[in-house]
Amino acid sequence: MGTGGETTSMMFTPLPDAGDLVSILLLASAFDILIGEPPAALHPVVWIGKVIDVLKKAAPATHRKAYGVFLATATIVFASTIGYLVLAISMHPAVPQTLGYLIAAYFFKSTFAIRSLLSPAQKIYEDIVKNKLKNARADLPIYVSRDPSKLNANQMSSAVIESMAENFVDGILSPIFYYALLGPFGLVGVYAYKAVNTLDSMVGYKDKTHIELGYFSAKLDDVLNWIPARISVLFIAIAALIFNTSENESRITVFIHSIKSAKVEGRNTPSPNSGYPIAAASGALGIRLEKPNTYVLGHELNQPKPKDIKRASQLIGTAAVLSIATFSIAIHISTNILNLYI
Repeated sequence: MGTGGETTSMMFTPLPDAGDLVSILLLASAFDILIGEPPAALHPVVWIGKVIDVLKKAAPATHRKAYGVFLATATIVFASTIGYLVLAISMHPAVPQTLGYLIAAYFFKSTFAIRSLLSPAQKIYEDIVKNKLKNARADLPIYVSRDPSKLNANQMSSAVIESMAENFVDGILSPIFYYALLGPFGLVGVYAYKAVNTLDSMVGYKDKTHIELGYFSAKLDDVLNWIPARISVLFIAIAALIFNTSENESRITVFIHSIKSAKVEGRNTPSPNSGYPIAAASGALGIRLEKPNTYVLGHELNQPKPKDIKRASQLIGTAAVLSIATFSIAIHISTNILNLYI
Protein backbone atom coordinates (compact mmCIF):
# COMPACT_ATOMS: atom_id res chain seq x y z
CA MET A 1 0.00 0.00 0.00
CA GLY A 2 1.31 3.44 -0.83
CA THR A 3 5.03 3.98 -0.54
CA GLY A 4 5.06 1.92 2.62
CA GLY A 5 6.01 -1.06 0.48
CA GLU A 6 9.58 0.20 0.50
CA THR A 7 9.86 -0.44 4.21
CA THR A 8 9.57 -3.93 5.66
CA SER A 9 9.29 -5.23 9.18
CA MET A 10 10.45 -8.42 10.85
CA MET A 11 7.46 -10.20 9.37
CA PHE A 12 8.59 -9.30 5.82
CA THR A 13 5.39 -7.41 5.22
CA PRO A 14 5.42 -3.78 4.05
CA LEU A 15 4.56 -1.30 6.77
CA PRO A 16 1.80 1.23 6.10
CA ASP A 17 2.87 4.71 5.16
CA ALA A 18 1.13 7.93 6.16
CA GLY A 19 -1.29 7.74 3.24
CA ASP A 20 -2.31 4.21 4.20
CA LEU A 21 -2.84 5.14 7.83
CA VAL A 22 -4.93 8.21 7.07
CA SER A 23 -7.04 6.26 4.58
CA ILE A 24 -7.67 3.57 7.20
CA LEU A 25 -8.56 6.17 9.84
CA LEU A 26 -11.04 7.93 7.56
CA LEU A 27 -12.58 4.66 6.40
CA ALA A 28 -12.88 3.43 10.00
CA SER A 29 -14.58 6.70 10.95
CA ALA A 30 -17.03 6.29 8.06
CA PHE A 31 -17.76 2.71 9.18
CA ASP A 32 -18.46 3.91 12.68
CA ILE A 33 -20.75 6.77 11.74
CA LEU A 34 -22.67 4.96 9.00
CA ILE A 35 -22.84 1.40 10.34
CA GLY A 36 -22.11 1.51 14.07
CA GLU A 37 -20.99 -1.42 16.17
CA PRO A 38 -20.45 -4.89 14.68
CA PRO A 39 -22.28 -7.91 16.15
CA ALA A 40 -20.86 -9.12 19.46
CA ALA A 41 -19.58 -12.37 17.95
CA LEU A 42 -17.53 -10.38 15.44
CA HIS A 43 -16.42 -7.60 17.78
CA PRO A 44 -12.71 -7.78 18.70
CA VAL A 45 -13.24 -5.82 21.92
CA VAL A 46 -15.82 -8.42 22.97
CA TRP A 47 -13.14 -11.07 22.38
CA ILE A 48 -10.81 -9.11 24.66
CA GLY A 49 -13.55 -8.94 27.28
CA LYS A 50 -14.03 -12.71 27.14
CA VAL A 51 -10.32 -13.28 27.75
CA ILE A 52 -10.48 -10.95 30.75
CA ASP A 53 -13.55 -12.78 32.06
CA VAL A 54 -11.80 -16.17 31.83
CA LEU A 55 -8.68 -14.89 33.58
CA LYS A 56 -10.78 -13.08 36.18
CA LYS A 57 -12.63 -16.27 37.09
CA ALA A 58 -9.29 -18.03 37.55
CA ALA A 59 -8.02 -15.43 40.01
CA PRO A 60 -6.65 -16.95 43.25
CA ALA A 61 -7.92 -16.03 46.69
CA THR A 62 -4.49 -14.70 47.69
CA HIS A 63 -1.83 -12.59 45.94
CA ARG A 64 -4.57 -10.98 43.91
CA LYS A 65 -2.62 -7.79 43.22
CA ALA A 66 0.23 -9.81 41.67
CA TYR A 67 -2.27 -11.87 39.69
CA GLY A 68 -3.82 -8.61 38.52
CA VAL A 69 -0.50 -7.69 36.92
CA PHE A 70 -0.47 -11.05 35.14
CA LEU A 71 -4.11 -10.61 34.07
CA ALA A 72 -3.35 -7.21 32.59
CA THR A 73 -0.14 -8.34 30.88
CA ALA A 74 -1.76 -11.42 29.33
CA THR A 75 -4.70 -9.38 28.07
CA ILE A 76 -2.46 -6.71 26.57
CA VAL A 77 -0.37 -9.36 24.80
CA PHE A 78 -3.54 -11.01 23.44
CA ALA A 79 -4.96 -7.71 22.18
CA SER A 80 -1.65 -6.54 20.74
CA THR A 81 -1.39 -9.82 18.86
CA ILE A 82 -4.76 -9.08 17.24
CA GLY A 83 -3.44 -5.72 16.10
CA TYR A 84 -0.19 -7.26 14.86
CA LEU A 85 -1.97 -9.95 12.85
CA VAL A 86 -4.37 -7.43 11.34
CA LEU A 87 -1.40 -5.28 10.35
CA ALA A 88 0.40 -8.28 8.83
CA ILE A 89 -2.63 -9.50 6.88
CA SER A 90 -3.94 -6.15 5.68
CA MET A 91 -0.50 -5.03 4.46
CA HIS A 92 0.55 -8.35 2.90
CA PRO A 93 1.49 -7.96 -0.78
CA ALA A 94 -0.90 -10.78 -1.70
CA VAL A 95 -3.88 -8.86 -0.26
CA PRO A 96 -5.44 -6.31 -2.64
CA GLN A 97 -5.08 -2.77 -1.36
CA THR A 98 -8.82 -2.11 -1.09
CA LEU A 99 -9.42 -5.33 0.83
CA GLY A 100 -6.46 -4.56 3.09
CA TYR A 101 -7.89 -1.14 3.88
CA LEU A 102 -11.29 -2.64 4.65
CA ILE A 103 -9.80 -5.26 7.00
CA ALA A 104 -7.66 -2.73 8.85
CA ALA A 105 -10.48 -0.16 9.03
CA TYR A 106 -12.93 -2.73 10.43
CA PHE A 107 -10.58 -3.70 13.25
CA PHE A 108 -9.57 -0.12 13.94
CA LYS A 109 -13.21 1.02 14.02
CA SER A 110 -13.91 -1.60 16.68
CA THR A 111 -11.67 0.30 19.12
CA PHE A 112 -13.61 3.57 19.10
CA ALA A 113 -17.26 4.54 19.04
CA ILE A 114 -18.68 7.87 17.93
CA ARG A 115 -22.14 6.75 16.85
CA SER A 116 -22.79 4.50 19.85
CA LEU A 117 -21.72 7.31 22.18
CA LEU A 118 -24.01 9.95 20.69
CA SER A 119 -27.04 8.00 19.42
CA PRO A 120 -28.36 6.74 22.80
CA ALA A 121 -28.23 10.31 24.08
CA GLN A 122 -30.81 11.28 21.45
CA LYS A 123 -33.17 8.57 22.67
CA ILE A 124 -32.80 9.58 26.31
CA TYR A 125 -33.36 13.21 25.32
CA GLU A 126 -36.59 12.29 23.51
CA ASP A 127 -37.83 10.24 26.46
CA ILE A 128 -37.17 13.06 28.91
CA VAL A 129 -38.87 15.77 26.84
CA LYS A 130 -41.87 13.45 26.37
CA ASN A 131 -41.89 12.92 30.15
CA LYS A 132 -41.19 9.21 29.72
CA LEU A 133 -38.83 9.28 32.68
CA LYS A 134 -39.19 5.57 33.36
CA ASN A 135 -37.82 4.81 29.89
CA ALA A 136 -35.03 7.33 30.32
CA ARG A 137 -34.01 5.78 33.64
CA ALA A 138 -34.00 2.35 32.04
CA ASP A 139 -31.62 3.55 29.31
CA LEU A 140 -29.35 5.61 31.56
CA PRO A 141 -27.13 2.65 32.62
CA ILE A 142 -25.82 2.69 29.03
CA TYR A 143 -23.95 5.78 30.15
CA VAL A 144 -23.44 5.77 33.90
CA SER A 145 -23.16 3.38 36.81
CA ARG A 146 -25.00 5.64 39.27
CA ASP A 147 -28.48 4.65 40.48
CA PRO A 148 -30.95 6.37 38.12
CA SER A 149 -34.05 5.61 40.18
CA LYS A 150 -33.89 8.83 42.20
CA LEU A 151 -32.64 11.16 39.48
CA ASN A 152 -34.90 13.89 38.14
CA ALA A 153 -34.88 15.12 34.53
CA ASN A 154 -32.14 17.68 35.14
CA GLN A 155 -29.94 15.18 36.97
CA MET A 156 -30.39 12.62 34.21
CA SER A 157 -29.48 15.27 31.65
CA SER A 158 -26.35 16.02 33.63
CA ALA A 159 -25.42 12.33 33.82
CA VAL A 160 -25.71 11.89 30.05
CA ILE A 161 -23.67 15.01 29.31
CA GLU A 162 -20.98 14.07 31.84
CA SER A 163 -20.69 10.61 30.33
CA MET A 164 -20.47 11.90 26.75
CA ALA A 165 -17.67 14.28 27.74
CA GLU A 166 -15.76 11.65 29.74
CA ASN A 167 -16.18 8.93 27.12
CA PHE A 168 -15.00 11.29 24.41
CA VAL A 169 -11.55 10.58 25.84
CA ASP A 170 -11.42 6.81 26.25
CA GLY A 171 -14.03 6.01 23.60
CA ILE A 172 -12.81 8.26 20.78
CA LEU A 173 -9.78 10.42 21.44
CA SER A 174 -7.38 8.01 23.14
CA PRO A 175 -7.65 5.24 20.52
CA ILE A 176 -7.06 7.73 17.72
CA PHE A 177 -4.23 9.35 19.70
CA TYR A 178 -2.34 6.07 20.13
CA TYR A 179 -3.03 5.04 16.55
CA ALA A 180 -1.46 8.29 15.37
CA LEU A 181 1.36 8.28 17.91
CA LEU A 182 2.71 4.88 16.91
CA GLY A 183 2.52 5.49 13.18
CA PRO A 184 3.10 2.25 11.19
CA PHE A 185 2.42 0.20 14.33
CA GLY A 186 -0.70 2.16 15.22
CA LEU A 187 -3.01 -0.87 15.05
CA VAL A 188 -0.84 -2.70 17.57
CA GLY A 189 -0.76 0.32 19.86
CA VAL A 190 -4.47 0.99 19.71
CA TYR A 191 -5.28 -2.63 20.59
CA ALA A 192 -2.87 -2.52 23.53
CA TYR A 193 -4.64 0.64 24.71
CA LYS A 194 -8.07 -0.90 24.22
CA ALA A 195 -7.03 -3.90 26.30
CA VAL A 196 -6.13 -1.59 29.19
CA ASN A 197 -9.33 0.40 28.82
CA THR A 198 -11.44 -2.77 28.76
CA LEU A 199 -9.57 -4.12 31.78
CA ASP A 200 -10.37 -0.94 33.68
CA SER A 201 -14.05 -1.20 32.81
CA MET A 202 -14.22 -4.83 33.95
CA VAL A 203 -11.91 -5.06 36.96
CA GLY A 204 -10.88 -1.48 37.79
CA TYR A 205 -13.26 -1.03 40.72
CA LYS A 206 -12.60 -0.29 44.37
CA ASP A 207 -14.99 -2.85 45.86
CA LYS A 208 -13.71 -5.81 47.86
CA THR A 209 -13.69 -8.15 44.87
CA HIS A 210 -11.71 -5.92 42.53
CA ILE A 211 -9.63 -3.49 44.58
CA GLU A 212 -6.50 -5.64 44.44
CA LEU A 213 -7.22 -7.56 41.25
CA GLY A 214 -7.85 -4.43 39.23
CA TYR A 215 -5.36 -2.10 40.92
CA PHE A 216 -2.70 -2.37 38.22
CA SER A 217 -5.20 -2.11 35.36
CA ALA A 218 -6.87 0.98 36.84
CA LYS A 219 -3.56 2.75 37.39
CA LEU A 220 -2.34 1.87 33.90
CA ASP A 221 -5.59 3.19 32.42
CA ASP A 222 -5.06 6.45 34.33
CA VAL A 223 -1.54 6.74 32.91
CA LEU A 224 -2.55 6.05 29.31
CA ASN A 225 -5.46 8.51 29.43
CA TRP A 226 -3.48 11.26 31.18
CA ILE A 227 -2.38 13.07 28.02
CA PRO A 228 -5.56 12.50 25.95
CA ALA A 229 -7.73 13.75 28.83
CA ARG A 230 -5.86 17.02 28.91
CA ILE A 231 -5.71 17.61 25.18
CA SER A 232 -9.43 16.81 25.04
CA VAL A 233 -9.96 20.22 26.64
CA LEU A 234 -8.56 21.91 23.56
CA PHE A 235 -10.73 19.87 21.18
CA ILE A 236 -13.87 20.59 23.22
CA ALA A 237 -13.05 24.30 23.51
CA ILE A 238 -12.36 24.63 19.77
CA ALA A 239 -15.55 22.69 19.05
CA ALA A 240 -17.42 25.23 21.19
CA LEU A 241 -15.75 28.00 19.22
CA ILE A 242 -16.88 26.49 15.92
CA PHE A 243 -20.31 25.36 17.06
CA ASN A 244 -20.93 28.49 19.20
CA THR A 245 -22.63 26.77 22.12
CA SER A 246 -23.99 29.98 23.65
CA GLU A 247 -26.82 32.21 22.44
CA ASN A 248 -25.75 35.11 24.65
CA GLU A 249 -21.95 35.15 24.51
CA SER A 250 -19.38 35.44 21.75
CA ARG A 251 -17.51 32.44 20.40
CA ILE A 252 -14.25 33.65 21.93
CA THR A 253 -15.89 34.04 25.34
CA VAL A 254 -17.27 30.51 25.20
CA PHE A 255 -13.83 29.20 24.19
CA ILE A 256 -12.23 30.97 27.16
CA HIS A 257 -14.93 29.72 29.57
CA SER A 258 -14.30 26.13 28.45
CA ILE A 259 -10.52 26.37 28.91
CA LYS A 260 -10.83 28.21 32.23
CA SER A 261 -13.37 25.75 33.60
CA ALA A 262 -11.10 22.81 32.81
CA LYS A 263 -8.09 24.56 34.33
CA VAL A 264 -9.89 25.52 37.55
CA GLU A 265 -12.13 22.48 38.08
CA GLY A 266 -10.51 19.67 36.10
CA ARG A 267 -9.07 18.16 39.27
CA ASN A 268 -12.32 18.22 41.22
CA THR A 269 -13.40 14.66 40.42
CA PRO A 270 -12.16 11.41 41.99
CA SER A 271 -10.60 10.35 38.68
CA PRO A 272 -7.35 12.11 37.73
CA ASN A 273 -8.57 12.39 34.14
CA SER A 274 -12.35 12.51 33.78
CA GLY A 275 -12.73 15.96 35.33
CA TYR A 276 -10.95 17.72 32.48
CA PRO A 277 -13.33 16.90 29.59
CA ILE A 278 -16.37 17.20 31.88
CA ALA A 279 -15.29 20.61 33.17
CA ALA A 280 -14.47 21.75 29.63
CA ALA A 281 -17.99 20.75 28.53
CA SER A 282 -19.48 22.50 31.56
CA GLY A 283 -17.73 25.74 30.64
CA ALA A 284 -18.50 25.40 26.94
CA LEU A 285 -22.20 24.77 27.51
CA GLY A 286 -22.56 27.12 30.49
CA ILE A 287 -24.18 24.48 32.70
CA ARG A 288 -23.60 22.89 36.08
CA LEU A 289 -22.61 19.22 35.95
CA GLU A 290 -23.00 17.16 39.09
CA LYS A 291 -22.68 13.62 40.32
CA PRO A 292 -24.70 13.55 43.56
CA ASN A 293 -22.55 13.23 46.69
CA THR A 294 -19.38 13.07 44.58
CA TYR A 295 -18.61 16.31 42.72
CA VAL A 296 -20.07 19.49 41.31
CA LEU A 297 -18.50 21.34 38.37
CA GLY A 298 -19.73 24.84 37.59
CA HIS A 299 -21.27 25.64 40.97
CA GLU A 300 -22.43 29.09 39.86
CA LEU A 301 -24.12 27.85 36.68
CA ASN A 302 -27.67 26.62 36.11
CA GLN A 303 -28.55 22.94 36.10
CA PRO A 304 -28.73 21.40 32.64
CA LYS A 305 -32.06 21.01 30.90
CA PRO A 306 -32.93 18.18 28.49
CA LYS A 307 -32.22 20.43 25.50
CA ASP A 308 -28.62 20.64 26.68
CA ILE A 309 -28.19 16.94 25.83
CA LYS A 310 -28.58 17.86 22.17
CA ARG A 311 -26.13 20.74 22.52
CA ALA A 312 -23.65 18.43 24.20
CA SER A 313 -24.05 15.85 21.42
CA GLN A 314 -23.26 18.50 18.83
CA LEU A 315 -20.30 19.69 20.91
CA ILE A 316 -18.77 16.24 21.34
CA GLY A 317 -19.55 15.26 17.75
CA THR A 318 -17.72 18.36 16.52
CA ALA A 319 -14.80 17.60 18.85
CA ALA A 320 -14.65 14.06 17.44
CA VAL A 321 -14.45 15.35 13.86
CA LEU A 322 -11.75 17.79 14.91
CA SER A 323 -9.73 15.00 16.52
CA ILE A 324 -9.93 12.86 13.38
CA ALA A 325 -8.78 15.76 11.20
CA THR A 326 -6.00 16.77 13.59
CA PHE A 327 -4.58 13.30 14.00
CA SER A 328 -4.74 12.66 10.28
CA ILE A 329 -2.17 15.44 10.05
CA ALA A 330 -0.26 14.11 13.06
CA ILE A 331 -0.05 10.68 11.44
CA HIS A 332 1.98 12.12 8.57
CA ILE A 333 4.42 13.62 11.05
CA SER A 334 4.78 10.62 13.39
CA THR A 335 4.98 8.10 10.54
CA ASN A 336 7.70 10.00 8.76
CA ILE A 337 9.70 10.28 11.99
CA LEU A 338 9.34 6.59 12.86
CA ASN A 339 10.21 5.49 9.34
CA LEU A 340 13.57 7.19 9.74
CA TYR A 341 14.46 4.60 12.41
CA ILE A 342 12.86 1.46 10.94
